[in-house]
Amino acid sequence: MVESREIRLKNRPVGMPTADDFELATVELAKPDEGQIQVRNIWMSVDPYMRGRMSDAPNYVPPFALGVVMQGDAIGEVVSSNDPSLKPGDLVQSMYGWREAFNAPATKVRKLDTHGLPAEALLGVAGVPGLTAYVGLLHIAGLREGDIVFVSGAAGAVGSMACQIAKLKGHKVIATAGGAAKTAFLKNELGVDEVIDYKTVTDLTAALAKAVPDGIDVYFDNVGGEHLDAALANAKTLGRFALCGMISDYNAASQPNGSRNLFMAVTRSLRLQGFVILNHMNLQPAFARDLAAWHAAGKIKWRQTVLHGIEQAPNAFLGLFKGENTGKMLVKLG
Repeated sequence: MVESREIRLKNRPVGMPTADDFELATVELAKPDEGQIQVRNIWMSVDPYMRGRMSDAPNYVPPFALGVVMQGDAIGEVVSSNDPSLKPGDLVQSMYGWREAFNAPATKVRKLDTHGLPAEALLGVAGVPGLTAYVGLLHIAGLREGDIVFVSGAAGAVGSMACQIAKLKGHKVIATAGGAAKTAFLKNELGVDEVIDYKTVTDLTAALAKAVPDGIDVYFDNVGGEHLDAALANAKTLGRFALCGMISDYNAASQPNGSRNLFMAVTRSLRLQGFVILNHMNLQPAFARDLAAWHAAGKIKWRQTVLHGIEQAPNAFLGLFKGENTGKMLVKLG
């Protein structure tokens, strides 16, 4: 038998989750049955969408069950196999995160080819966050020549890729982030044209208007709330909004107020489209080809914020809502 520690959801939080909403448990794993493998996780992802799964309200993915190990994207190494398709030492990606090790059917994991990238990049820049930025800009917003692009929450995993893709396509990019270190990262390393530190401005709408007096064509929304209001107020006629996430509202204890500027969508003929990346996985091959070319040319940069040990997974998750990550938030296991 092999021991494995795992994180379970203890309570359904109201408002901002706390450490008390999680519990650490230990389980024993037998040898894998026929058709199964045993995997020791190396990296696991924590993501803002997981907050929705902590509630039992209807959502696009089922809620986490109380008292049961949580789920999330993870990369691990096969340590024992009872299936001919995988052997010990193979790297695999799965949704069996929030645990140190697991047994599962071989069909429930994906064997990895990292294409020369660090394995953990498949959870960030080369994974779902990168694909989300790619889909949102190129297929939801439909970037056009000469567009001015505004990205909120731009120092995170999705936002930082959205900024880079827009720049690679030749667009002027305006972004927001919180704090001097994050704004410097966007400006100095990613080449963003204008960066607004939302923590230091008293009027985000006015700050955006000053940065782009002629308005924005495309808005990639990770934040919602005040950021969405600012984008609506500064949008050009026929502007396109890709609504990826609204992290400012995820921990609201009651229904958030609606946008103050939504009528701008009528007067300026704006297109606002929300999207969930699960509905666009057919674009993964195109993204992989483009990313490989950009990476080979040295045109892609990324940051990671890493906490160590399964017991740190709740802190990593909570850190997403406190602005403690630059780039992808990851947990290193083992």
